[in-house]
Amino acid sequence: MNCGDCTYIWQDPDWPHWRYDAAALAQLLEAVSRAQGVLLGRLSDVGVSLRDQASLAALTADVVKTSEIEGERFDVQSVRSSIARRLGVDIGALAPVDRHVDGVVDMVWDATVNCDLPVTRERLFGWHAALFPTGYSGLSKIGVGGWRDDAHGPMQVASGPIGRQRVHFEAPPADRVEREMARLLAWLDAPSHESGLLKAGIGHLWFVTVHPFDDGNGRIARAVGDLLLARVDGSHQRFYSLSAQIQRERSAYYAVLERTQKGSLDITGWLAWFLAALQGAIDEAQRTLDSVLFKARFWRRWGSTPLNERQAKLLDRLLDGFDGKLTSSKWAAIAECSADTALRDINVMLARGLLRKSEAGGRSTGYELADFVDG
Repeated sequence: MNCGDCTYIWQDPDWPHWRYDAAALAQLLEAVSRAQGVLLGRLSDVGVSLRDQASLAALTADVVKTSEIEGERFDVQSVRSSIARRLGVDIGALAPVDRHVDGVVDMVWDATVNCDLPVTRERLFGWHAALFPTGYSGLSKIGVGGWRDDAHGPMQVASGPIGRQRVHFEAPPADRVEREMARLLAWLDAPSHESGLLKAGIGHLWFVTVHPFDDGNGRIARAVGDLLLARVDGSHQRFYSLSAQIQRERSAYYAVLERTQKGSLDITGWLAWFLAALQGAIDEAQRTLDSVLFKARFWRRWGSTPLNERQAKLLDRLLDGFDGKLTSSKWAAIAECSADTALRDINVMLARGLLRKSEAGGRSTGYELADFVDG
């Protein structure tokens, strides 16, 4: 077979000998490395408690967004509670957590905290079993903790109504998976001549290409990428979320993956996209760190102000980034109290200068944190 006969990159006779234009990527690679260094430098100057808060925010985003990419939505507070328990961070009352949330957290946590351990087939099987604790993906029974067998036909990524589906990608047949994964796993833990950032991008793409499981391949590919990035950082804590950035650019992510799968083994385009997404993730982490530091200054200023449990919870929700406009009716629903009680709580905090009325228009009055001078 010559390359002109190839539909997918894994069919190329040179597979998996990846090629890329190092010169074309040099500027992007330098910019991402510099941004990484700046972020980690800032984090080294703050205390352990604030680093834990920044890690809690990044890991929460990673778990929530890596699942959203696949169409699964988790309650943010449940995810945050699950991670806080592992970090030993006090976030007040913990939200209930189900085993599906804990399973994804287990995988993301293991990929980061144990990033120095070898990536073995047994470890990946454990991650897969954690993602699907019931043995079902939705209503479909799937093979869990083992490679796919293609019993129901080739592994394809497709979209559209049944009968008129568009196939975006077809993975190597099941009888090649064991051999393909052995080669990938050996490469993941072997010394490499390329930058660790490029290795993370290649590892992500390589795993997605093999698509070794019945389901969960995208989430595990992103976890493999996180593990490789943690090795680059030299840290057992996560401070930025590539999954959250991919979710923000989801359409572009799938488009570049499809182009790459149907292209050649020159993956310069994929690596350029990956590095740009990583730059976006680090930029977002800088904003998250700004929020963590703001929250610390806020409580240093207002920590001695008398507040009931509901009022303290309200402020924490605002400090963590409230989604949308906060109104008294929304607060009543969150705090599980009456509308009158919610309005009394808000009025107390308005009077004490903790909150102010939002200038944003709308049918109902919105509230936001008031400006304050630290000191």
